[in-house]
Amino acid sequence: MPHHLPATALRDLDMIGTAVFAVSGALVAARAQQNVVTFMFFAALTGVGGGTVRDLLIGAPVFWMHGSLTIAICLLMAWLVWLTPVRWWSAHAVDWFDGVGLAAYAVYGAAKALAYDIPGLPAAIMGVVTACVGGIFRDVLANMPSIVIRPEIYVTAAALSAGCYVFAQYMGLDPTLTALGAFSLGFGLRAVAIRYHLSLPSYRTR
Repeated sequence: MPHHLPATALRDLDMIGTAVFAVSGALVAARAQQNVVTFMFFAALTGVGGGTVRDLLIGAPVFWMHGSLTIAICLLMAWLVWLTPVRWWSAHAVDWFDGVGLAAYAVYGAAKALAYDIPGLPAAIMGVVTACVGGIFRDVLANMPSIVIRPEIYVTAAALSAGCYVFAQYMGLDPTLTALGAFSLGFGLRAVAIRYHLSLPSYRTR
């Protein structure tokens, strides 16, 4: 049976993922030159979208409905982006913030699924869902090509983090060290993909 991350570590991963995904959502609103209400909406949607779908699928209480901190973090990140000069954010800022959130939420989603006694493979998939669905919602509403159908490696990085974490837990390894290692692997792969525009081979018709 897998070991579980301590509650404090789970909370930390959740807050990190929420904050950086919220920033990425607000930056998309900034690119579109939207108003502050749209900033807050995009930040909240991106920050909690994946986790909401995960909780509904694993039968857990939807996490942001039972406390104000998560939504408060999303709104705070939206205001932070709104109040800062555009020159502070590089052209790839969304990608980098999204990459941090991707890896953090992939590990967190898998860990939470395991804590609810979800088997290994579905738990890893829940990590991918947690990491990717908020960004999908953000891109669809912003009328952008969804991140999951762009050529660069993205879902694969989330799957690497979630899969490594689940596998290591079934091997009986320390959950905290495993979480750090799985996060580093997923973010590292995504960072290399951003930097060098790496992608998996695409399907070719004859």
